[in-house]
Amino acid sequence: MTTTNPRRATCAACLRAESACICRFATPLASRVELLVLQHPLEVHNAKNSARLLHLCLPSSRLLVGETFPAPELDAVLHADRRMPLLLYPQLPGEAALGLPSPPCIEPALLERPDKLRLVLLDATWRKSRKMLYVNPSLQRLPRLALQDLPPSAYRIRKAHAPDQLSSLEAAAHALIQLEHRLEHYAPLFDAFDAFVEQQSQRFRA
Repeated sequence: MTTTNPRRATCAACLRAESACICRFATPLASRVELLVLQHPLEVHNAKNSARLLHLCLPSSRLLVGETFPAPELDAVLHADRRMPLLLYPQLPGEAALGLPSPPCIEPALLERPDKLRLVLLDATWRKSRKMLYVNPSLQRLPRLALQDLPPSAYRIRKAHAPDQLSSLEAAAHALIQLEHRLEHYAPLFDAFDAFVEQQSQRFRA
């Protein structure tokens, strides 16, 4: 299904112009860990953004757009169905100086029950993600998941400051593999991402 405006037809699923639709790259996958994506408004129509493709690949995921979320509503989403939310975000130097509390530790027993976990992903630039963390105290109170043994990013269409700075899709995929120990199950996520990157590269070269 498409929507139209005076300038172009737009895919209602991926929110992109029909000529740049990415829906064909998505292979729907079931996940034991539930994914919640909090997307900064500036990323919604960013052609290089991978969160919408991630959302299409994981039908059970939820994607909310905003920078500051009302605390009662955010808390309800974070803790829905009595899942334990984990924030996919590194603990950065200088957080204490900003008045941010130290995040609680992850209980090891919880990591043995991926079906009881909710992975929370901030889809934003580093600068905007730090602001999202700062202005949403509910996120500050979450245990944080750090990614381990990361390969270099394949996100060649967007500038990164270090090889291990990943796209939202790559970060979520590696986190799900780390939590569920199912590498082959999530391989289609990387295939979808490679196809998306190639499509965008061709458009930028045109």
